[in-house]
Amino acid sequence: AVVSTQSTGRTMAALGDLHEGSLLNNLKIRYFDNEIYTYIGSILVAVNPYKPISGLYSNENLDKYSNLYLGEDKPHIYAIANEAYRNVWKSGESQCVLISGESGAGKTESTKMILDFLSAMSAKNNNGEKSLISSRILSSSPILEAFGNAKTVYNHNSSRFGKFIQLFFAE
Repeated sequence: AVVSTQSTGRTMAALGDLHEGSLLNNLKIRYFDNEIYTYIGSILVAVNPYKPISGLYSNENLDKYSNLYLGEDKPHIYAIANEAYRNVWKSGESQCVLISGESGAGKTESTKMILDFLSAMSAKNNNGEKSLISSRILSSSPILEAFGNAKTVYNHNSSRFGKFIQLFFAE
């Protein structure tokens, strides 16, 4: 029987019985409820929905998560991006977001969402001038991918190498 995410909790840590079966079942339930994000502590787990989810990456969500601390609302990639962005300014130290997964897991899309969020935050802090950070970085991807992509079962344009993106913010 499928149980709604209301009874499984917002995060994996809320599960009473942690074993492989309960974790996979919770991810399955969340997937069918279009709740593709969950937390394990401060780690975000994402399940690729292989379809657009209306409103998930809306400007309203972007604005909402820019004003929240990690864990104050439902798990979301914007919450992770905001935590990194906030900690850059709070601590003055570099932050790192590691995106990992199998081919077709959505790593490139997750990167795009984080870059969009950081670009929007940068624009907010630059008197509304839209930053070109995200578009410049993402426009370089096709050039890089031309040198090392392959067709897989899940992804017709799967990268064969890791990517490292380093951003610098000025006050």
